[in-house]
Formats: sequence, structure tokens, C-alpha cells
Amino acid sequence: MTVSDAEEWKPGQDTQAVATARLQGQDPDKIHCPAWGVIGNLGDSICYAGVPAKVEAVQAELRRRVVDADLPVRVIAPGFAGGISDGQRNGTPQMRYSLIGRETTNDGVCLHLEGSDLHGVIAVVACDKPPVGTLAAILERNVPAVIMSDGSIRPGIDPRTGEPIDIISCFQAAADPPEERRRIALEASPGHGSCGGMFTYNTMQSFIATCGMEPLHMVSPASEDRRRIEEFPAQLLDALQVLSERDIRPRDIVTAASLRNATLVAIAMGGSTNVVLHAPELARAAGIDYWREVITQEEFNRLSRSLPVLVNARPFGRYSMVDIDAKGGLPVIVRELLSAGLLDGTCMTCTGETLAEQVARLDPPAPDGDVIHPLSAPFKPTGGLRMLRGNLAPGGGAVIKLAGIEGGMQDGRFSGRARVFDSEQALIEALATDPERFADRDMVVIRYEGPRGAPGMPEMLDPTSRITALCRQRGITIALMTDARFSGGSVGLVIGHVSPEAALGGPIALVEDGDTIVVDIMRDTLDCTELEDPATQAARATRWQAEAKNNGGTHPLVRRVDTRLLRRMRAWALPPLQGGGLSDVTPAG
Repeated sequence: MTVSDAEEWKPGQDTQAVATARLQGQDPDKIHCPAWGVIGNLGDSICYAGVPAKVEAVQAELRRRVVDADLPVRVIAPGFAGGISDGQRNGTPQMRYSLIGRETTNDGVCLHLEGSDLHGVIAVVACDKPPVGTLAAILERNVPAVIMSDGSIRPGIDPRTGEPIDIISCFQAAADPPEERRRIALEASPGHGSCGGMFTYNTMQSFIATCGMEPLHMVSPASEDRRRIEEFPAQLLDALQVLSERDIRPRDIVTAASLRNATLVAIAMGGSTNVVLHAPELARAAGIDYWREVITQEEFNRLSRSLPVLVNARPFGRYSMVDIDAKGGLPVIVRELLSAGLLDGTCMTCTGETLAEQVARLDPPAPDGDVIHPLSAPFKPTGGLRMLRGNLAPGGGAVIKLAGIEGGMQDGRFSGRARVFDSEQALIEALATDPERFADRDMVVIRYEGPRGAPGMPEMLDPTSRITALCRQRGITIALMTDARFSGGSVGLVIGHVSPEAALGGPIALVEDGDTIVVDIMRDTLDCTELEDPATQAARATRWQAEAKNNGGTHPLVRRVDTRLLRRMRAWALPPLQGGGLSDVTPAG
């Protein structure tokens, strides 16, 4: 220790740092060095159960590395932030807090990064909203950082059939006899980890890795895979050291080009509709306008038409992410797209390599043709997502997951009768008590469940799963349209993010029972035939506005809220095209 070092000591601020250094097995004379730390996501489900062990493994490697390599770094205790259990809360009022969990995770991670003045960070993330909130906060802090996903849960096995089953199997069994429901609930989720299909968790982990913030090979192994404890922590520290030595920061990695790469991979994997909600939020945190600088809605659709789905994965296929891992994982898919010239291989990644260099070093196998398909013989001929606009979505932004459609389209067109429900709960009750009231070519409309209406824009996994089961049993097609969003596990002819939302008086609020709703994926449109008549549209809008005015400015169908978080979301929530989260600008009034 030099004299100048000694002059830095401020006992009032430093004594707890000394105690922390001793607790972490570190040199107290390094407490004035830049701090590095580990953060993790926590919540009340098996999605998060494996995180603490990984955080401790990474923390142990960090403590060891700082001592053995004499790094000029101060080690602090881990920090945690997280969300709720989406799987357990779908179909309940608590699901309104799911997307809010992305925002509060951002707050919690920001508190730790900024309040503890971290200069280097490794994050272990789980479920689907907390990883996005974690990365958003990291991008805003913009210090060297690397992410590792906790990993997927392995599928259960149905003892009667020998077939793999998972949480989506359980939701689709909602109308089964009681003993069958109990049996499948007991068997579908062995062990721990996040949802294992090509649902939102794996969509976003693949997205985060492709845009450079997570090593590609760390996405697909199961949560219980020993590599996550025994091999990956040292590799993460290697990456953080390289990033710090070369001063490569998250905003050097997450660029318009890398976000575009990640978007194309999400399309090619048949990913969740939530990607078009989370990608704009990550772009915002990186100082990028997603729909202007990364990709337009029109280009998104053009690429989705030309880019096929390469994975045979649930919910639209057979396999889970652990099966994809057994065939080489995400690197196989990225290399397939790189080799075709579809991705920008020059983008920097968290390993200090370009995307192309990282894939070349990993040297993944060729697609096996069953789990992972080559571009020359894809699993589905066109991409999984499409953005729609029309008189129900004047600015676009409505999203349909083509990879999940099981029938009902004729020459790319669906025309159905509107069956309107002013809340998710009203639809669930109708499906549970009187399923026979639903008929072929119904277009179920769920409204007042958007970012401000619900508030919180909950997922509609419970009703979409019930509808899917009903359609399969009766051989019919029931479509669904909503201003809310969907779980990555939803399948069927479902359209979400319809905006402006009903709570703001958007066109979806003006739809009436019996109206004709037309979806045309050849023209990427979503329209209500009756609203094409200006007089009808004006009369309905005038009536809605009068009802809102007579109720103090808020339409009576918009439910009251009574917690600070829900009130914040109602006042500050952005539209889905802007991420659906909390604005960082105080609302007027």
C-alpha cells in the first residue's frame, strides 16, 4: 500500500467495506478498487430455484480469480431482483404484475448497479420478464457485463403414454376430469428451471445471446446441467476480464445491427409474440429506436415471409430446449443463418469475439434434420411472427404467431363473428361453464386488458389453452383477439397487442357482438367490417366517449386499481409498440 492509497481512507465509509472484504475472503487494501459483482433473479417458482446455486458458483469463482490473478477489483456481495411466477398466476388477477415485474427488476438491478457503484457485473437470469429488466438496467448503467441464463426445466413424462409433457400440457388439460388434472399436474414439472419450450423465456434468452450479451452455448443446457456450476462460471469471468481490459461495454454490443440479428433468430425459431414487446424495451435502454433504426413493421413482415422456422419445438412442435441442446443448441441455428448471409457476423459479443468468430470457435454440428432443421428443408416454410394493421390497429403493432396456427385460414384469410368479453375472467367463466356456446369461426375478443386497462397487459395463456383444447376436441377454429398479450406457450389463431387499447378508447373498444372480424395474412391486415362505415364508427366512438365522460373520464368497464404499482402502470404505461412498460417521463397532471 502506498502513501497515496493510505490518504484515500475514509473510516466512516470504509469500515463496512473492510468487513465485506473479509467476509468475501478479499484483501481489505483493495476496497478503493472498482467493484465487481454478481446479480441474480429470484421469484416464487421453480423457474428461479436454480439461480442461487449459480450465483454462488459465479461469486466463488470471482472471489478466487481476484485473489489468484491479483485483479485490481473489489468484490461485493450478490444482489437479487425478480418477478412473480407467470405459470402459477396465469388466469388470475395477480398476472397483472407479470410485465410490471420486468419494470421492478429494472428498478432493483439499477439500485444495485448504481447504488453500489458496480464497474463490472455478471447476471444469472431466469423466467422471462426479469432477464429483460436486468439487461435493460445493465444497458442503462453501461459497464462491462455478461449474462448467463439459469436454464430450462426438463420436460415431464406422462407415465400412461410415455410422451413428454410440460406446463402447456397442464393448461390445455383445464377441462379434463379432476383426477386427470391432478395426475398431469404432478408429472409435468420435474426438477427446476424456466419453461422449456420455445416460449418467451427461451425466445428472449436466444435473443439476448444472439445480440451478444450471453455466450451462445450457455442458452440451451438445462438448469440442472452441471456445466452451469462447474464450467460456465470460469468462462463468464474470462469474458468479463476481456470486456474490462478492452473497455467493451454493453452499448458497444447491443447495437441496431445486433438487435436485428436477434430479431431474425427469434423469427427463425418460431419465437414468442412477446419478443416484439421486449425488443423495443431493450433497444430503448440502449438508446435505439427499435422500429426506426432496427427494423420497420413492413420489413419485419417481409422477412417473416421469407425466413422459415428451423426448430421442431413446443408449443407448435414436439421438442423442448434440452432436446435442442442435445443437437448442438443455439449455435447451430446461428451458424445456419450466418452461412446464408442473413446475419451480420461482425457484431461484437460479450466474449470479446465477433458473432462469426464466436460461432467458428464453438464449431457446432450441422442441423440434425429432426429437432433442428436446415434452411434447405425447414420445419415450417415461413417465419413464426407477423405484424398486422388495419382499422382495429391503425398504427400497426397487432401481432399474430403464425407458427402456432392450427387451422382456420383459407388462402391466408380468416373471417369470424365477434364474441366480445370485457375481461379475461369473463371469458374464462364462459369457457368453464358453457363451452357449447362457442362455435366454429367465432372471433373471441378480450379487451380492457392492455398496458393501462388491466393494468399490466397480462398474458392470456389460460383462455387460449382452453380454446385450443376445445377446438381440438370439436375439430373447429375459434380465433382470439385482445389488447393484452400471450404466453409463448399459446397456440391457435391468436392476435395480441391490439392498440390503441380499449381503455384508451381504441377501435377494439367499439367492436360489438356479431361484428365481422377479418384477418388477412397475405396483406397483414386486421379489420372490423362494421367499422369501415364512417357513420357507424363515429356513433360508437361518441357513445364510448360519453360513457367515459359520465364516469369521471374513465370508461366504467375499466376496472379500478388499488395498489401503487398498478396505479403507476395505469398512469405511465407505454403502448405495446414502445415496449408496454413504464415511461421514464412523468405523465402530465
